Amino acid sequence: MTLKLGVPSKGRLKDGTFQWFGERGVTLSLAGTYREYSGSVKGVPGVELVLMSAGEIPRELQGGRIHLGVTGSDLVRESLLHWRTETEEVAQLGFGHAELVVAVPRCWIDVDTLDDLDDVASAFRQVHGRRLRIATKYHRLVREFLKENGVADYLLVDSQGATEGTVRNQTAEAIADLVSTGETLQANGLKILSNGVIHRSQATLFQSRQAGWGTSEMAILKDLRTRLGS
Repeated sequence: MTLKLGVPSKGRLKDGTFQWFGERGVTLSLAGTYREYSGSVKGVPGVELVLMSAGEIPRELQGGRIHLGVTGSDLVRESLLHWRTETEEVAQLGFGHAELVVAVPRCWIDVDTLDDLDDVASAFRQVHGRRLRIATKYHRLVREFLKENGVADYLLVDSQGATEGTVRNQTAEAIADLVSTGETLQANGLKILSNGVIHRSQATLFQSRQAGWGTSEMAILKDLRTRLGS
């Protein structure tokens, strides 16, 4: 029996994951050319490496098609409605840090908190006859966060491109997006609300609760977790 480990197939998440495992005596390597989406694992017998996009990994964990997967914690929380019961965090890897935040135009000098945003949203609807638009890729996380904080009169609009530019392009009045340095927000005349951090994300190793966990798989997992120190 083998334990399937899903890892991002490219970019900084892939490179960081390979380095993180390698520093703990578990060597991940590609099977051949860069275009191949399989690989090998040395250091822990019985582990099979599967490479896929970071966005696919939450669904593969949910479906039990991989036993373990490395991806951003934001992607798991956004993709899986019942992520707490379908997955378990094994280890936070300490890289890929970013914050999912609510940001508004910097010229809104009197808007600093979510309460202020709620007031502006209510006034916006009265004046313009429509809801204030918030552009985002993270509909589930943003909707839950705003509901918990009492923000009501708004409309989420989907943005799969440069979300920070939607306010300047007049396709939204505010945004909720993942940021690392905040430089792009500043360049687009935006500011983060003082209590507008929705989630602090980082690369995380998740375990699927849906995968087949027989005696052999549990023994391999125990060996791997011992090696990783998690």
